[in-house]
Amino acid sequence: MMNFNAELVERQEYINRVLDAFLPAAEGRQKTVLEAMRYSVTIGGKRLRPMMMAEVYRSFAPRSELSVVEPFMAAMEMLHTYSLVHDDLPAMDNDMYRRGQLTTHAKYGEDMAILAGDALLNFSFETACKAFSGGVKPEQDVRVARALQVFGQKAGIFGMIGGQVVDVEKTGQPLSEEEIRFIYELKTCALLEASMMIGAILGGASEEELKLVERMAKNIGMAFQIQDDILDLTGDEAKLGKPVGSDEKNEKTTYVTLHGLEASSAEVKRLSAEAVELAKQINASEFLQELITYLTVREN
Repeated sequence: MMNFNAELVERQEYINRVLDAFLPAAEGRQKTVLEAMRYSVTIGGKRLRPMMMAEVYRSFAPRSELSVVEPFMAAMEMLHTYSLVHDDLPAMDNDMYRRGQLTTHAKYGEDMAILAGDALLNFSFETACKAFSGGVKPEQDVRVARALQVFGQKAGIFGMIGGQVVDVEKTGQPLSEEEIRFIYELKTCALLEASMMIGAILGGASEEELKLVERMAKNIGMAFQIQDDILDLTGDEAKLGKPVGSDEKNEKTTYVTLHGLEASSAEVKRLSAEAVELAKQINASEFLQELITYLTVREN
């Protein structure tokens, strides 16, 4: 019988090794920003996005090595981290702690945090491009090019950044259900969709299978964000590693604001159950199915 917690830790440790291999060394005249980059990425995190990327890849290419996926796994975590570094800035959420540690701007200053975020964004694309075989494997290179398209689109103005724009503009204003779903689908779901879609593309999924994976990822992203809203009200600050009540402090309307805790918890469970059923359709591992369920009961 699978020990989920042990498997989770094993995968997180593996991803940390992958990140360490791809992150640049903190040396040279630009050493400070390189230190800030490495600090931002390595202070913790669940590593969900690269983990899900790898699991979906294994669903479509169970006998293949992860070497082609590893550059994208590292790139995705760098991209996600850049968004958190900028999200924590005084001009945005003005948070001083994340994952129980000082945020990047609190440790290195606002100027260096902006540069570290910019550097992680740029270096994430540089890292993802390392998945190209250099023409040795044409089929792989076609898949890598397609994966890069998804990587860029889901991170940009029609993905994560687009959601963040509306989130910032609407802070302090009442939001409709439609507006909240728009923000969540772009700000949170987009990178989870990209992660799982990239795993599917690199694994050789068909277009029909890719749409199924995107739908599954959207469900997971919505459930994850609503659970975040719940934890912001009910969570233990020591377990979360950051202050609770930040949504209220920043006058943000959330799914919980509109629907209350009970209905929000029920929606998280519904979305997750549907995601598990979709995961079964792509022959996803038992671990991935358990991971989806874990996200609905997490405390941090």
